[in-house]
Amino acid sequence: MSLRIETFSNVTGGSSFFKAASHPLAAPKAAILIARLASFGPVAVYDPLGLLSGLAEFYDLSSVPVCGIYVQDVEQLGKEVFGHAARPVTDLPASGARTVFVVAFDSQRLEGHIAHLIPKQAGVVSLDAMRVPEDMLNDPGHYLSKFNWATNFAWFRDGDGHHTRVVSANYWPRYGAKGTRLWACLFDGEGRPLADWTEPMPPTDGTVVIDSRQVRERFDLSPFCGSLFLHVIGAAGHDVVKYALDTYGDDDTVLSCTHDANAWPADLYAGLPAPREGERVSLWIQNSHPTPIPAGAVGLNLMGSPEIRVLDRTVPPFATVELDLAGLFPEARWPQQFEVQAGKHFVRPRYEIVAADGRRRIAHANVERTDLKPDPKLPQLTGGAVDRGVVGKGHILPAPLLPMGRWRTILLPTPMSTAQTELPVKAVVYDRNGAAMAEHRFGNLKRSDSVALDVTGLVADTVVTDGWGHVELVYDFDAGTVADGWLHALVRYEDLKSGHVAETSFGSHMFNMAMVYRDEPQSYHGRPPGLSTRLFLRLGTAPWDTLCHLVYPASTQWHATSDTSLVLMRRDGVEVARKRLAIPCGGSRFWRYHEMFAEAERMAAGDHAYVLIRDTTCRLFGYHGCLAGDSAFSLDHMFGF
Repeated sequence: MSLRIETFSNVTGGSSFFKAASHPLAAPKAAILIARLASFGPVAVYDPLGLLSGLAEFYDLSSVPVCGIYVQDVEQLGKEVFGHAARPVTDLPASGARTVFVVAFDSQRLEGHIAHLIPKQAGVVSLDAMRVPEDMLNDPGHYLSKFNWATNFAWFRDGDGHHTRVVSANYWPRYGAKGTRLWACLFDGEGRPLADWTEPMPPTDGTVVIDSRQVRERFDLSPFCGSLFLHVIGAAGHDVVKYALDTYGDDDTVLSCTHDANAWPADLYAGLPAPREGERVSLWIQNSHPTPIPAGAVGLNLMGSPEIRVLDRTVPPFATVELDLAGLFPEARWPQQFEVQAGKHFVRPRYEIVAADGRRRIAHANVERTDLKPDPKLPQLTGGAVDRGVVGKGHILPAPLLPMGRWRTILLPTPMSTAQTELPVKAVVYDRNGAAMAEHRFGNLKRSDSVALDVTGLVADTVVTDGWGHVELVYDFDAGTVADGWLHALVRYEDLKSGHVAETSFGSHMFNMAMVYRDEPQSYHGRPPGLSTRLFLRLGTAPWDTLCHLVYPASTQWHATSDTSLVLMRRDGVEVARKRLAIPCGGSRFWRYHEMFAEAERMAAGDHAYVLIRDTTCRLFGYHGCLAGDSAFSLDHMFGF
């Protein structure tokens, strides 16, 4: 029961229509529009852009007395739309309509095309009746411009000693934006709006912070667990709202982090782990639309299994529900993993794991691609250890090997494309200088295989206990030749002192090579190759320290060392201090904020500072987290812009 809407194409990017039609400010106006159509029938529907089917996925149009569907494109004639065979718009004069409904925004030009065909007695309405306020539009003349719809959702909770904090930066002025503002709307678990507000964004590169405790105090709210809808007004160059999301508690043992929700709801998500004995795993489903999710429309299956077990309840519009995986799969255990049948009903979901000792952690599933096919050229382009092909190592998924005196690192490959019936992979562990220490060949994994690797145990005999480095998951074309480039893994980190756990997941990229394969090396803005770094490192609030692990992966040999700047930024975007790092090619660097920057520098930076990690010579991949002494820690990969 997937929604028949277009949300994202890897060719054209994100769709704006679904964002415009389902915006929280558009939904009440849509109800008024539909009531008007229901009262002034019969209604002739003119659908020149093919948007009617998508609109009907969000709103119940059954009360509208439709007398005919009319189209402009001759290729659409005769096709069934909303229960009617599409007719040519030239038949409109004989429709007998009292109202003509033009299913389009910016409809004046389209109405002009058919002005002579509209019955004399008929009024005309369009989707322009659903427009958000004009001062929220960066490009009012082009309503569906993607820069009008820089939006996203965040999972947001405050209550019972648990809090959340969204942290980002105003990076849009770098692309020419001026006067950016933020509109936010908080929904409770039932989908009811609790509060909304508009505030100016900070100066260029300034910090954006939304803390659940402050929101609750500002609006005098009861405890909540729901969705925070974010809309950046005046965006330019970048239509994605990226952020870090910290979860923390009154008790220092409650600490976790994850990041942005990926603004385009997908059909499938994967990388959701089953619980270990004594753990409880919950999937948080945030309905991202103004229409209910029907009972049975969302489900789970163990990866590689055809048996889907569904959520047998309705989820109201914009509501957030907790799905306890044990209720559907009491028999499932780590390292088994789940596939989420999401049907485009919600953005990339968070999951929460509660351990037997009560410690909690939050992480996210990933978008599972449905449009990929294996590329038979990849094995030829990617060479072996001695005679590498033109893309060298090819796709690399880099993850930290945290200092082994405190942390255990565990890696689990996760299928993330419906085309991945088999997965030939291996893990190679490198020390901080980029020298290979050990290798583990998983073989050619079946889709149903879930094999977790204790990376720390693989190298414990070869490295001192306080040593650190990184691990790379890469294709192993000696084991199999089926590959599509969408290589993912979940990496779990266990604190040997406190028992606290954190986990992160991400996909592979080709890094630091002159050749281009499809859209790799990926660029955050513009055409590939992306060969530079701009990463956002949010800093933990006192008394927490912040950890950062930067990896310099290279598909082919690149510069011998990085030329990396760590720029300490005040919350208003003013630089306070700058440090330099030289990371060996193929190596990594683990560091802490309190050790890297002196106390005077940290005091000058003040609250809500961050570190901009900048390198114009190479692309780095970074992970960040917070340290609450020996009590707890958090870890996730960083975002760039």
